Amino acid sequence: MTTAANRATRPGLSHLQADPSSPHTPLRTFSSAFSSPSISYRAEEEVLVFELGARHLSAGISGESNPRCRLSFSPDDGRRVGDYRWCMPEYQDRPRKRKRKYNWGEDHELWRMDLRGVDLGLVEDKIEREVRKAFADYLLLDSKNKRMVLVLPSLMPHRLLSSVLSSIFSNFQTPTITLLSSPIINTAAAGCRAGLIVDIGWAETTMTAVYELCEVFCARTTRAMRFVTLRMADLLKKYVEPSTADTHVQVSALNDEERGPGQSSPDSRYFDFAEEVSSRIAWCSTEPRFAATSNQETNAAKTLEQEQSDTGKPPSLQQAQEQTNISIPSPLPPRKTLKIPFDKLSEPVEEGLFATSKDLRDLDDHEQPLHQLLYKTLLSLPLDVRSQCMARIIITGGGSNIPGLKTRLLNELKSTVNDRGWDPVYGKVAIEARNQREKILKSRLRGDTNPVSGNAATHHHLEPRQLRDPIAEKLDAAKMKTAKVTAAAGEIRGVETLGAWAGGSLVANLKVKGVVEVDRDSFLTNGLAGAKKESEVTHATQRTTGLGARSGLGEKTGWTLGAWA
Repeated sequence: MTTAANRATRPGLSHLQADPSSPHTPLRTFSSAFSSPSISYRAEEEVLVFELGARHLSAGISGESNPRCRLSFSPDDGRRVGDYRWCMPEYQDRPRKRKRKYNWGEDHELWRMDLRGVDLGLVEDKIEREVRKAFADYLLLDSKNKRMVLVLPSLMPHRLLSSVLSSIFSNFQTPTITLLSSPIINTAAAGCRAGLIVDIGWAETTMTAVYELCEVFCARTTRAMRFVTLRMADLLKKYVEPSTADTHVQVSALNDEERGPGQSSPDSRYFDFAEEVSSRIAWCSTEPRFAATSNQETNAAKTLEQEQSDTGKPPSLQQAQEQTNISIPSPLPPRKTLKIPFDKLSEPVEEGLFATSKDLRDLDDHEQPLHQLLYKTLLSLPLDVRSQCMARIIITGGGSNIPGLKTRLLNELKSTVNDRGWDPVYGKVAIEARNQREKILKSRLRGDTNPVSGNAATHHHLEPRQLRDPIAEKLDAAKMKTAKVTAAAGEIRGVETLGAWAGGSLVANLKVKGVVEVDRDSFLTNGLAGAKKESEVTHATQRTTGLGARSGLGEKTGWTLGAWA
């Protein structure tokens, strides 16, 4: 039992009570026994956005304007722990194996569309390494219960797509992965529903026509940044090793099959040097050149007229560019400063992407210049789709950052349209027929009864002149005044885009259900074989799995591959 003395020395609880005269925190009152102080705070679901390309991986969180990291695939990243050979002074100068032009830069690629020489197991290991590095060093998040959005090219082999999904699902605790097509996301990032996406990538350039956020046509060419980098390496080798200057022109003019093992391409030491110069100093002339057209006689006449008109004038911009030298320090032995004329730095871009030194008749279908492929792509589209796409040409990809390239591509397209129109037939007979139609049109405007002299078939197609209707003209004028201002259509115009990753971040932040959502358990059980075909998807399933829709409670609708089927 406690005594009175003990009760006097034991501290009481009265001093812990709040004094009404002093500031204090009021007690919280809860209306329900199941409520908690954190009930008003809603945990936001963080969606991870990944953009996977042939050479780079971009990662970030949805709602942000830029990715938190952009990781590249290079042979230096695949070293074992404790391998410090790259620190040795003679490591960069060691002789390396020469490779054919087709294999130029293959050590810096994650995959190739031609899977005959690709080790898919190595591809999975590289993806796991870079994704784990992105989580640990940049995102600083746990992959468990984090939904992932993956932006991929619209055309991928099923084996490669299966390897990408298997690497992520097997090594990370991601419940679902939403696949988004890169051309459609680029269109959405530009604020459009229709457009022509020109993606200048590493191995190939793809041109995809998008109409109402659906891909309707796709064309591709092998003229891309790999071709430009190889041309730049040939140019740098000419100045680094002056002894090879005599054979440089002959070697550069050879095709892939004509290059032998000894003169196939510069060794891999030039790769980093050529890529850095291409990304920092390379540029492209904005004026169309006539060397890439099919009519060489017309080109020679135009060049002669231009030279005659420039005679007696002060030095032009081109002459000033030829007289300007750019100093570039060479990291290759013998280490010296290279003096390269400024106009020479545009030749790899123009030869690699526009084929200015070759005739179109000597090129195959898979190596068409960019402006010719762009013109043929627009020519293959229906009239209503073409009018929307030609006014929304979106040039993206790593090669689009070269100064002057976008303007040059649009100028080349305008020049081709002015010369040929939208007639798929071209040549001498097509030019004569076009000139004949122009004569007939001018005669109709003048009101001549006998417009041109020729055979009777030409006059047989002439129609009588239409009479002027003043009432119809007034109605058309009144309709034009009350008509709403619509978007530009029928004119060649370029549109800027935020990029594929920013578009994926924007779409993922809308909290919508994607068309292609791959479930982890379903994929690990059946792989890509678990995806339903388009014919097996009913109208009710399409309504529940469409963009912006939610499926019902407890409803298992399955998943489809969508554009990758």
